[in-house]
Amino acid sequence: MQIKKVTDTLNRPLRDLRISIIDRCNFRCQYCMPADLFGPDFAFLPKSELLSFEEIERIATIFVGLGVEKIRLTGGEPLLRNDVHILVKKIASIEGVKDIGLTTNGVYLPKYAKELKAAGLKRVNISLDTLNDALFGEINGRQVGTKPVLKGIMAAKKAGLEIKINMVVKKGLNDHEIIPMAQFCKDHGLHLRFIEFMDVGSTNGWKMDDVITKKEIYQILKSHFDMQPANPNYYGEVAKRYIYTDNGVEVGFITSVSEAFCSTCTRSRLSANGQIYTCLFNGNGYDIRDFMRNGASDEEIRARIIEIWNGRTDRYSEERTAETARQRKKIEMSYIGG
Repeated sequence: MQIKKVTDTLNRPLRDLRISIIDRCNFRCQYCMPADLFGPDFAFLPKSELLSFEEIERIATIFVGLGVEKIRLTGGEPLLRNDVHILVKKIASIEGVKDIGLTTNGVYLPKYAKELKAAGLKRVNISLDTLNDALFGEINGRQVGTKPVLKGIMAAKKAGLEIKINMVVKKGLNDHEIIPMAQFCKDHGLHLRFIEFMDVGSTNGWKMDDVITKKEIYQILKSHFDMQPANPNYYGEVAKRYIYTDNGVEVGFITSVSEAFCSTCTRSRLSANGQIYTCLFNGNGYDIRDFMRNGASDEEIRARIIEIWNGRTDRYSEERTAETARQRKKIEMSYIGG
């Protein structure tokens, strides 16, 4: 899609870049495609269509020049891509990057946590929707229990990585796990993020009736724990953060459904095959890979990113209805990451 160039400066801050480096997973999650579609015969992208580490570094450097300070590597499962620590080191060397994170299911952290930390990784976000082995196996579609993930969490902790646990809460599925997860994370000094069940992609069967809101989760937690609000760390911070008053461990909420934050969004996404997405709920990406491979200069790429960012009109979470959730084309989580 062509966008008319209006200015050479950004009309709103751009601080956070999510980079998907692979389009495959070894676990499914509540946001991935269902098992009948996302099975062993699913056609993943050929290697030639994936951005190389050098291409990712180049694009990331241009984004940092526009104000990006935080970069998170996602997938799919990013640790399925070989030599991720090399990419981490490349990104860590970019002047202006203050935070490098990685979203993972945690299974490969016992193998890679130490070298990722040494390469410059600051933190990991680990997906864990329940501590119940049977339920966890149902969600991941492979009947794998929680033990591999828990080992990954402890490996990341031992390596000195900051850890955030992401729990997607769905009514009737794992809402009874709210307190056990909170207690586990509180006891182990882990930052827990409760994420409202969202209509990411078009195949996770989302219904508003399945959503447990931040307000509801907060009331459940307040009946067991004393908490107080924490001040935002920066403009555009997505999580609504609290701390337990007795030990200072943090707990937070991602409220895309009940308390939209479109107006303060400072986040852009880059898919594994080089498409820029300005919203997790927008299925229309803007190609940067072929533009770059066809000889575009850094300045031309920079101008194109500015055009894309300044041309954005995304307000999906503020406008969401049951009807828009059914009708709008959205990118799948397995393709773009969180």
